[in-house]
Amino acid sequence: MNLIPLMVALPLLAGFVLPLVPRRRARLADFLALLIAAILVTLAIGSYQLPDVPYHMGGWKAPIGISLVLDGASRLMLAVIGVVTLAVILYCPAYMARFTSKGRFYSLFFLMVAGMNGVVLTGDMFNLFVFLEIASIASYALVAFGCERDELEASFRYLVLGCLASYMLLLGIALLYAMMGTVNMAHLSAKIAARGGLAGLAGGQASALLVFATVLFICGLGLKAALVPFHAWLPDAHPSAPTPISAMLSGLLIKAIGVYALARVLFCVIGMTPALQMVLMTLGALSMIVGVFLAVGQWDFKRLLAYHSISQIGYVVLALGLATPLGVAAGLFHLVNHAIFKSLLFLNAGAVEYRTGTRQLEEMGGLNKRMPVTGATSFVASMSISGVPPFNGFFSKLLIIVACVDAGRWGFAFVAVVVSVLTLASFMKVQKYVFFGVVKEKWQNIREVPVMMGVSMALLAALCLATSAFVLKAPRKLILDRAQASLRERRNYVRLVLPTRVNEEPDAKPSKGK
Repeated sequence: MNLIPLMVALPLLAGFVLPLVPRRRARLADFLALLIAAILVTLAIGSYQLPDVPYHMGGWKAPIGISLVLDGASRLMLAVIGVVTLAVILYCPAYMARFTSKGRFYSLFFLMVAGMNGVVLTGDMFNLFVFLEIASIASYALVAFGCERDELEASFRYLVLGCLASYMLLLGIALLYAMMGTVNMAHLSAKIAARGGLAGLAGGQASALLVFATVLFICGLGLKAALVPFHAWLPDAHPSAPTPISAMLSGLLIKAIGVYALARVLFCVIGMTPALQMVLMTLGALSMIVGVFLAVGQWDFKRLLAYHSISQIGYVVLALGLATPLGVAAGLFHLVNHAIFKSLLFLNAGAVEYRTGTRQLEEMGGLNKRMPVTGATSFVASMSISGVPPFNGFFSKLLIIVACVDAGRWGFAFVAVVVSVLTLASFMKVQKYVFFGVVKEKWQNIREVPVMMGVSMALLAALCLATSAFVLKAPRKLILDRAQASLRERRNYVRLVLPTRVNEEPDAKPSKGK
């Protein structure tokens, strides 16, 4: 149980220690970063041996103290963050050698990881905001890490819109505190449920304030997740950032501080209603359609991937909006898969740019013959995101479509199928122009990327096949079913975190005889 705070404390400590490593000892910084990432993966996977449990900081129990909550959903997200972080750290030593200071890069990198882990674990609304800001501020600096004009411009736009999202979240939290007198998520959930939730909260003014706070959360966290129409920052930020950061932003950040935080607040705190379900499904379908149509026309490799991030996040939000056991499990499954194959695709794009110096698809061609590892892993990732069997994206998309049909949402199921076909067409273009065909004369002498970059890509490619096993009964029950139940079962979340005396009657008044 005491391992829970280490998931936040360890990367936070790394963020302050790694800048102290001298620049001439860059290999030491690489080693320490890899060691910390390996420990985080070990802790995350080891957490599956622990029961669902809250950790109360300083021994102060909820709702008074600060709680970190380990349950099925947070456990899954910790494992995903840990694995992708390890793969990206393996990629960094050679790629980041072109930049100024690895110590500073790793410092910001692990501060971002600490913020994401904190968002995943926190049981407190205000600390959700604090951890979200830690991750966001570090990501603003990382997007601009190269200090080129395009990077600084993209980072500034990202910062402005990110601050707008943060103001919305802070105002929403302030409104909840004003109405309920607490910021503990489980305590808030119990109080809101006792007063009838969104539909029946006592008093018209209180109900309107709760609705307004909910709208603020959807807009603020929707902006962090880059859902349409809140996506304007993403197409510039992801391509401009160094490739390891592009992989982290697309693979993890928009999920941890965007989609996951939104799901946790709506399911576990506010309480899902038919109106909220329709809002999520509509935002998800809109993101899927707009993202894929914008991606199809792109010729910049990383910008194409950025627009596909919007589209694929739409699948996750659509599935969560169904609010059925199968829908939520399918959405979490696709969230895991997207973290893997989209991170891999960005690393592939970075490997191509590392050797060719360009991201323009029409300038490439035939790179499979010169960069076989990059080409093979890119093909695996392209088939995964396109939903081609036997890769993981096929199974999660299939489950989302089945969940839509099972819930009677035939229109949304049709949208999911069409977007998948368009995604396949888009990545066939990538394969044709980048990796297949005749090698152009100017690329005759290029070679494969350094070994550790190849190992990183091979690891994620293997996971694109391995995570397909989540559809089997045993891993599905251990991982996906536990994760979806911890999100959907609002009452169980309250019982997990709160002591019995608060949990039983959160708003009960003393009887006259007492």
